[in-house]
Amino acid sequence: MDSSILSKAYQQPAANILADVCALAAKMDNVIDLSVGDPNFTTPEPIIEAAFAKAKAGMTHYTAAEGLPELRQAICDFYQNKYQLHFAPQQVLVTVGAEHALFVALEALLDPGDEVIIPEPCFSPYLEQVKLAGGTPVIVDGKPDQGFKIDAQEIAKKVTPKTKAIIVNTPNNPSGNVMTTEEAQALAKLAIEKNLLILSDEIYSDYVMPGQTFTPIAKYAPDNTVIISGMSKSFAMTGWRIGYLVGPDWLVTAANDVNDAVTFSAPTLSQVGALYGLQHHNELVAPIVQAFQERLDYLQKELPQVDWLSVSPVQGSIYVFADIRKTGLNSVDFADQLLKKAGILVVPGLAFGKCGEGFVRIAATQPLATLKEAVAKMKQLNW
Repeated sequence: MDSSILSKAYQQPAANILADVCALAAKMDNVIDLSVGDPNFTTPEPIIEAAFAKAKAGMTHYTAAEGLPELRQAICDFYQNKYQLHFAPQQVLVTVGAEHALFVALEALLDPGDEVIIPEPCFSPYLEQVKLAGGTPVIVDGKPDQGFKIDAQEIAKKVTPKTKAIIVNTPNNPSGNVMTTEEAQALAKLAIEKNLLILSDEIYSDYVMPGQTFTPIAKYAPDNTVIISGMSKSFAMTGWRIGYLVGPDWLVTAANDVNDAVTFSAPTLSQVGALYGLQHHNELVAPIVQAFQERLDYLQKELPQVDWLSVSPVQGSIYVFADIRKTGLNSVDFADQLLKKAGILVVPGLAFGKCGEGFVRIAATQPLATLKEAVAKMKQLNW
């Protein structure tokens, strides 16, 4: 027996640049890794202790498939207190990370041939998840000279009778763009008029730079929005694999039916940690957010002093999307040469779509001292 028994989609799969970079990062020593979006912080000690205490007390069994009732209520309370959005617990499904939340939502939503509009640059698994659910991704290319902003007018041009949803991510990975109130309202208006769902990935919602504001799109189109989020970034809980979706109860019910055949429920102790985190959100998240703001401020100030780099202002997220077109190299070759010449690992912009070519994503997920070392090495390079 050989690989010919596999699905044709996986016998000769298309290149997955982001996955390849992540795999490379895991194998390499003595490299400054600015590739993976995994905050270098350890999960706050109180979260760990809360989960540990429940484990010692015997809380090591399944939860309800939808998630711990108190965690679902805490998610509702979070959106009420922070954004004045009212959700009921039956509108919440706890999942194994934000990617899992998007996957079960798409599986519940799409029939073969249904279209989902995805503005690029974007997190590349969006496209694969749409395909896995039987749908067809329809790409809207972002424009570098406009900061890769999400433009409702451009999205509207791609809507067809087969369109069911739009996937957006704000603050955006990789561009750092944050949708303005006016942009969010325009997108919400389009979704309502065309009877579409907005699948809104808000995993970086806490990471907005001073002077910027994040507002959930659900504020303008509550019946047409599914919030996808989780604890990985804000609470440095990437390894806990805990996320959630919030949306219309009929969608959440269907997504939970899908999930019964996937994982049934999210890890119990991860849910306990998430509950503690949400109940102490401000005090636990603020130090992490402040550290990333300091790092991004530094990178925005220093990277433009590298004569072959330019950087657009970062509005949010934990990344800088740096323009390397002055080097004359494509993003894949540039990333390869940067690793070989300076021992610095970044993600080629092509990993986030064709419009990301000519850029690389630099993750501010290392201490400031490490970032300074990386910038010093970059300043010594010539192309």
